Amino acid sequence: MKQTIRLRGISGDVKNKIWEADEVLRAGRLGSLEIVLDDSSVSRRHAEVRYSADGYWYIRDLESTNGTYVNGVRLNSTPRPLQSRDIVQFGKVAMMVELLDDDTAPTASSLPEDQIFVEATTASSWDAGIERMAYGPDKTPRPGDQLVALLRAGQHLVKIENEDELLHNILNDAVSVLDAQRGAIVLADDVDGSLKLRALASGRTEAPGRFHFSQKLAQRCFSRGESILCCSVEDDAELKLAQSVSDGAMASVLCVLLRTPRKRLGILHLDRSFFQKPFTEADLHLADALAAQVSAGIECAQLLRKQRDLFLNTITILAQAVELRDEYTGGHTARVTTFAYLLGQKLELSPKDLELIRIGTPLHDIGKIGIDDAILRKPGKLTAEEFELMKTHTVKGAAILATIPDLAPIIPIVRSHHERYDGQGYPDRLAGERIPLLARIVAVADAYDAMTSNRPYHPDKRGRPPEYAFAEVERQAGRQFDPQCAAAFLAIREQILEAMHALQMPSAANTWVTRLT
Repeated sequence: MKQTIRLRGISGDVKNKIWEADEVLRAGRLGSLEIVLDDSSVSRRHAEVRYSADGYWYIRDLESTNGTYVNGVRLNSTPRPLQSRDIVQFGKVAMMVELLDDDTAPTASSLPEDQIFVEATTASSWDAGIERMAYGPDKTPRPGDQLVALLRAGQHLVKIENEDELLHNILNDAVSVLDAQRGAIVLADDVDGSLKLRALASGRTEAPGRFHFSQKLAQRCFSRGESILCCSVEDDAELKLAQSVSDGAMASVLCVLLRTPRKRLGILHLDRSFFQKPFTEADLHLADALAAQVSAGIECAQLLRKQRDLFLNTITILAQAVELRDEYTGGHTARVTTFAYLLGQKLELSPKDLELIRIGTPLHDIGKIGIDDAILRKPGKLTAEEFELMKTHTVKGAAILATIPDLAPIIPIVRSHHERYDGQGYPDRLAGERIPLLARIVAVADAYDAMTSNRPYHPDKRGRPPEYAFAEVERQAGRQFDPQCAAAFLAIREQILEAMHALQMPSAANTWVTRLT
C-alpha cells in the first residue's frame, strides 16, 4: 500500500509545522517549492523527497551549499531511502519523517488530551526488579554485557557515605548503559513527599535546555508504582507540547521507579533525542532491573544521612547547653563553626576534613561543662589562677570525647584549638605544623569571634569591630596563627562579614553551615 509522507518540523521557526505529500516534497528558499524555508543555511533549491516505484520514499540533495543530512549523516549524490522517525536536516533546519498508511498507529489528534501515550509499563515491585537482573522480558538469561552493566552499577553500593556522590555515580552509569542523552534522579522529599531533583547527568548527545525531566511522567510513575516507557513523545498530544519535553529535545523517555520492599524512593528518568533510536521494551526492563538493584543503596545512604543529621543536632544541643551557662558566649558555637567551615573551603580541604570541621567545631568548648560556674560566669576579668583552671577545658573536652571511639578524629580540634603557632599556647605548647591542621583552622575562627563578640575582658565588655579583628589576624600571622590559615581567612573577608550578618538572626544560626554544604 502506498504511504503518504509527512515531514514534521522539530527545530527553530518550523517547529511543529507539517508538510505532507503522496509524490514529492521539494525544500529550499524558492517560493515555488512545496517546502519554503526562509533560513540562511538553506539553498534556493536544497533537496527533494520523492516516492519511487519500488515502494520507498527517497531523499536526494540538490547540490546544496550546506548539505542535507539524515540522522546526522551528510548525503552524497546518491538518493537515500527514508524510514519512519528518521531525522532529515536541510542546512540547520531539522524535520522528522512520518510514513502514514491505513495501519498507522494512533496519532496525537486521535488521543484524549489528558492521556499520556505510553507504549509499555512494567510492574515495579522490588522482587520483580531483582528477577529482571538475571532474566530479560522473554525470561531468557540476560546477555553477558547487560549482566556486566548491572554488576557495574552495583559497585557504588559499597561507597554510600556520601549520598549525593552515590546518586551521581548511579546516574552516570545508567546514562552510559542505556545510551541516554541525559538522566535525572528525582527523590521523594522526607517532609512533604513531593518529588525533588537530586542528580543530573549528560550523555554524549545531550541537547541544550533548561529542563531535565518530565514532571508529569515522573509523578505518574511514582504515584502508580509502575515504570513507564514512552518510545515516541511525538505520539502523545500532551507530552509533545510540554515545555520540559520540547525544551529538552526529548523524543523517547524511560521513567523508572526507585523502590525497596519498604517504600517508594523516587524516579530514575532517562531520555533520548530525535537523533537516537527510541527506547525499547527491553530497555525498560533493563532500566527497571538497574533501579531495583541500586535502590537499596540509595535507601541506606538516606538512612545514614538522617543518622548524621540527628548526630549533628545532638552535638548542637550539647554545644548550646554549654553556651547557656555563659551569658557572653551565646551564638559563639554557630559562628565559629561557620567561619571555620568557610576557611576550610578556602584552603580546599577534602570533603572528609570539612565534615570533621562541621562535626568537631561545635564541640570545641565542650570541656567547659567541667568548669565551675563561678569562673565560667564571672562578669569580670579572670585572675591568673582562675585562667589556669579555665584553660583545662581543652583537656576536659578531649577526655569527654575519648569515651566515644567514633569521635576520636575530632579530639585534636577540641584539645588543640588554643595552641599557638609560635608554641606559646596551651595545653601542650605545640608549635608550627605540629599543631593539627583542623585545630589551626578553628583557632583563627575562634579568636576572630572572641574579638568581635561581647566578652567581659573587652573595654566596656563590647566586641571590637571586624576591621580591628581582621588587622589582628594579619598582625598575628606566624605568631598566634598559622600564616597560611591567616592569609586564607583574610582572603574570605567578605564571606565572613556576610556570615556575621546572617548569624545575627536566630533562625539563621542553625542553618548557615547546612547552606554551605
